[in-house]
Amino acid sequence: MVSATILSCESAARQIKPTVRLITLDPGHFHAALVQKSMYEEVDPHVYVYAPEGPDVRQHLDRVKAYNKNAENPTHWNEEVYLGNDFLYKMLAEKKGNVVVIAGNNQNKTRYIERSIEGGLNVLADKPMAIDKDNFQLLKNAFNKAIEKKLLLYDIMTERYEITNALQRELSMLPEIFGTLQKGSPEKPAVEMESVHYFYKYVSGNVLTRPTWFMDVAQQGEGITDVATHLVDLVQWECFPEKIIRYENEVKVNSARRWSTDLTLSQFNAITNQNDFPDFLKNNVIHDSILQVFANGEIQYQLNGVNVKVTARWDYKAPEGSGDTHYSALRGTKANLIIKQDAEQNYKPTLYIESLPGSAASYENELKQSFSKIQAKHPGVELKKIDTGWEIVIPEKYKEGHEAHFARVMEKFLLYLKNGNMPAWEVPNMLAKYYTTTQALELAKKVQQNK
Repeated sequence: MVSATILSCESAARQIKPTVRLITLDPGHFHAALVQKSMYEEVDPHVYVYAPEGPDVRQHLDRVKAYNKNAENPTHWNEEVYLGNDFLYKMLAEKKGNVVVIAGNNQNKTRYIERSIEGGLNVLADKPMAIDKDNFQLLKNAFNKAIEKKLLLYDIMTERYEITNALQRELSMLPEIFGTLQKGSPEKPAVEMESVHYFYKYVSGNVLTRPTWFMDVAQQGEGITDVATHLVDLVQWECFPEKIIRYENEVKVNSARRWSTDLTLSQFNAITNQNDFPDFLKNNVIHDSILQVFANGEIQYQLNGVNVKVTARWDYKAPEGSGDTHYSALRGTKANLIIKQDAEQNYKPTLYIESLPGSAASYENELKQSFSKIQAKHPGVELKKIDTGWEIVIPEKYKEGHEAHFARVMEKFLLYLKNGNMPAWEVPNMLAKYYTTTQALELAKKVQQNK
């Protein structure tokens, strides 16, 4: 327990009485812990955890304990844990908090979301909130109930806080620099985004142990409905900022495909610390020792008439010195805005402005004048002339890193809670996002079955 003296001192220092009490429900993904890597004035340090007994919840609690012991900026969370198969019923019956954090096995996540909303609790959920068309219908119901009950349901979109993504969005809103977004074509989309993730990775300085169910697309979701969620969100957020998107008539999925990442048993062991494939994965094992994980997907679709292509890929392990990578291209009538993160960029996301062939001679002057608006908001950001256009030089102070972005999402969510609502575009655009990914999965499966 945290001593009354410590709590008293903190309260006096903050002059704010915590109004948010967190509940963590069945944590199975490390994102559940990353939400607690920082402290928040509005959030009570006493957190209630409800989960079945098993390695998932133990790893979650170990991560939170490690944050409490950080040499710099240690947290002081106090976890009260209930373990049992009736954990969901117990959480709803006791209702000890007012915000449920859900990040774990995605097979039951949408049902957890719906039940939590029905129980009168706000929900902050990790992506994806729906992994197939049936869960999308549940999610629609959950949003309708949240509106009725005046509750907030929000997903954790960390990529909006990556500085290159934020600057790409801001530059696209400056017609002197970008012009307007092209429509493109299926052969040459106006918007392209690709994300490459790795099963073997480090989190908070340690090799991440993945749960075995993470390799089961029935529980984790396929690449099209998992990682692609971030990409579809960025497309909407950057290309149609603060605009309401109605998926019924503004989203058209043209084509989609899926393919597997093949893992050997030794690679599976390195990721999960398990020596054998569990029974629920046996149907995905070929040649007795190769596990096929359909973690990869590509979607080609139209959003408000703009042709878009997003690709989500998973490989086993990143090249030395690298990690997850991101590529993004927005094609405008005056310039293209490109984010690259390859060996040439030392695997660091780097943003470029590429003026189009035949641009007016005055373009460079117009660019520099208009770029001052970016510099006023982000002091220290500079333009660097290169052969293909300009590189955006970003000071290190803006490069927080992926783990720090979870605190940004939580801060935004807490602001929405305080205000009692979200911007009008957030809910319809979340629905548009999950409609896009789940429809794409249906199409990709049909295409594969017909081959």
